[in-house]
Amino acid sequence: MNEAEARSRFAAGRVATLATVDGTGAPHLVPVVFVVEDSTVWSATDGKPKRGTALRRHANIRARPRVSLLAQHWDERWDMLWWVRADGSARIDTEPSTVDRVVALLRDKYPQYGTVPVGGPLVAVTVRSWRGWQAG
Repeated sequence: MNEAEARSRFAAGRVATLATVDGTGAPHLVPVVFVVEDSTVWSATDGKPKRGTALRRHANIRARPRVSLLAQHWDERWDMLWWVRADGSARIDTEPSTVDRVVALLRDKYPQYGTVPVGGPLVAVTVRSWRGWQAG
């Protein structure tokens, strides 16, 4: 799969797994919803129940900004399988105008955000490479 196809499939995906590394070098993976804007993948903190607002992924990104995101499509027909990995550098963004813009993009993609509070801080991943695989 070429880079353009990989980016397109990733952008159309509904969920991805964000992989960060903590201070001890241990991996930390969480599912995220997202939008792709140019070469940036955005994810927000939403109002679903969490243990608090100090999320481990944010601390990990601040300490070690290199991350990967994986989107995939599963089907019982294995000739329909694909995955795309986006590797890049992440940062935490709390700029109010950016949060407002990205939240609007997320609400356009995910109708569920019409009833779930969503805001910052945002995770912004500047993608350095898109890699993918597809069956067949």
